[in-house]
Amino acid sequence: MKKLIIDTRQGIKEVFDKYPPHIKPKIENLRRLILEAAGELKHVAEVEETLKWGEPSYLTKTGSTVRIDWKDKKPDQYAIYFKCTSKLVSTFRMVYNKTFRYEGDRAIIFKLDDEIPEAALKACIKAALNYHKVKNVPLLGM
Repeated sequence: MKKLIIDTRQGIKEVFDKYPPHIKPKIENLRRLILEAAGELKHVAEVEETLKWGEPSYLTKTGSTVRIDWKDKKPDQYAIYFKCTSKLVSTFRMVYNKTFRYEGDRAIIFKLDDEIPEAALKACIKAALNYHKVKNVPLLGM
């Protein structure tokens, strides 16, 4: 894997530190998968790690924003969010069907005790981080 530049903006650590102890490792695991997926994309040299709507968010020059979060209104789940006006989640649903739980066209949802299918999720993340290059490719090149 190549050396990926991670531009972490102010406030990220504080948001991660505010997650409950049983949630923080799950959100950190999603972060790890996002950064690993970015590192495996040949066109991605840098990821900006910032906050959007108070949620950890990951942006590349070639892609669409990916956000991760847990919300106390739905304490039994956490999620990875994608731009709802993109073809991302609808394509994930076609390719991976019942592999994931979806929330509309904006998220993949995980229950706290779910085992994450890492290879499938990383493929989804790669499609998002590379979206501007693959949005016109059938099934986003997945």
